[in-house]
Amino acid sequence: MLSESDWIIFLIPLILLQVILMITALVLIIRQTHFKYFNKIIWIVIVLLLNIIGPVLYFILERR
Repeated sequence: MLSESDWIIFLIPLILLQVILMITALVLIIRQTHFKYFNKIIWIVIVLLLNIIGPVLYFILERR
């Protein structure tokens, strides 16, 4: 069984990855004017609510 310190060592990189992806996606969404699939508000909601999957979806579907 993992101790608390083992869990923290495992979770910190995942949390950092999620925060970096979210911030990057939000900045790009705010700067972007035209979208292929959804509008700006819907992309912001998707990125904020779907954690790691939301930013990845944005990068796959909307990046040019």
